[in-house]
Amino acid sequence: MLDIKAIREDAATIKERLATRGGDAHLLIDEVLACDETRRKAETDKQSLQSDRKQLSKQIGALMSQGKADEAETIKEQVREIGEQISTLDEQGDAAGTRQTELLMGIPNLPHPDCPVGDNEDANPEIRVWGEKPDIAEPLDHVALAEKHGLISFEDGTRITGSGYVVYRGNGARLERALIQMLLDTQTREHGYEEVNVPHIIKRECMEGTGQLPKFEDDMYGIEDNSLFLAPTAEVPVTNLYRDTLLTEDQLPVKLTAYTPCFRREAGSAGRDNRGIIRMHQFDKVELVQIVHPEKSFDLLEELTGHAEAILQKLGLHYRVIELCTGDIGFSSTKTYDIEVWSPGQDKFLEVSSCSSFADYQARRMKLRFKDENGKNQICHTLNGSGTALPRLYVALIEQYQQADGSITIPEALAPYFGADSII
Repeated sequence: MLDIKAIREDAATIKERLATRGGDAHLLIDEVLACDETRRKAETDKQSLQSDRKQLSKQIGALMSQGKADEAETIKEQVREIGEQISTLDEQGDAAGTRQTELLMGIPNLPHPDCPVGDNEDANPEIRVWGEKPDIAEPLDHVALAEKHGLISFEDGTRITGSGYVVYRGNGARLERALIQMLLDTQTREHGYEEVNVPHIIKRECMEGTGQLPKFEDDMYGIEDNSLFLAPTAEVPVTNLYRDTLLTEDQLPVKLTAYTPCFRREAGSAGRDNRGIIRMHQFDKVELVQIVHPEKSFDLLEELTGHAEAILQKLGLHYRVIELCTGDIGFSSTKTYDIEVWSPGQDKFLEVSSCSSFADYQARRMKLRFKDENGKNQICHTLNGSGTALPRLYVALIEQYQQADGSITIPEALAPYFGADSII
């Protein structure tokens, strides 16, 4: 949520930065300010009336003690009228405050001042590339490889649930489990993250805290009249572990990692990278979350992005890093790097991780603060990144490591987890 104080102080700049995202969110700022003015004026007028009522109430007692009952009754009537005016102001202020909150909850974060300006993904600059494209003559895609080796059953997933779901079988299930274990071990043993195992069903207020709601409710799986939701990403339950929390400065940074299945309707994504397991309604993911000091937020985003890249480097997978432009950046994010891994079978890069700083946007929604060295409460900054999403990592691994004889080599770093050096 944007800081209302910042909006009051420089609405023009706020509008300008929001406008670079595209859409019409910047047009809501004037209504936010109008609600804010109504709410604040109602509170000021209310305080003035309360002061008047207090003074009149004192007069009532004095008049009654002097036997001036008629005059006291006149003043009592004035007090009652003031009470009615205060009630009206309360209603006006509450209505304006509610509308202001609704507006702020629907306005995205400000892109970082250095965020590249552009309309869509075509304007995302490439930051770096790691490794080389494997030289594979007529590569099979992951669907053909999975069917050849009995790794994934698409029919079983459809039989059990429907399209957008799969069943991993035999070596396929073992490979998925091995990847999850390796990802968690890398982040906890090498990069200092605490592993947490969190619920996969989440309260509505937690979804609001990280920004999935209200904007993206149609893409979520809600239950109990949408008071609870299946986790769309571990970012939501993990970050919300510190909702309504006041940390001490020496507790920062908080570094957490978690594996969860993720559930998304993927509304409106028909035809977009939908072959095989590239885009599914349920998928596995290892998430990285950091809660950090505001002054270190963007330096630590670089570090967190490196932690996600380390997985692909250990596996020897060719990938690139791009920075998202203002027209492509996520709703809650202020700065984002996407890590895209090469898929020989698709002949293109596939996003496998998105690493973002949200600045104070999520923390303000969640009331996540820390007490600084001067004893003042400050809003934390939050970061998160996929470390990584499993389906596209799985796709890239079996496609990049396919051999001419039809086998799949298991990377050296993964072999101890998988229990073999190849799938024959």
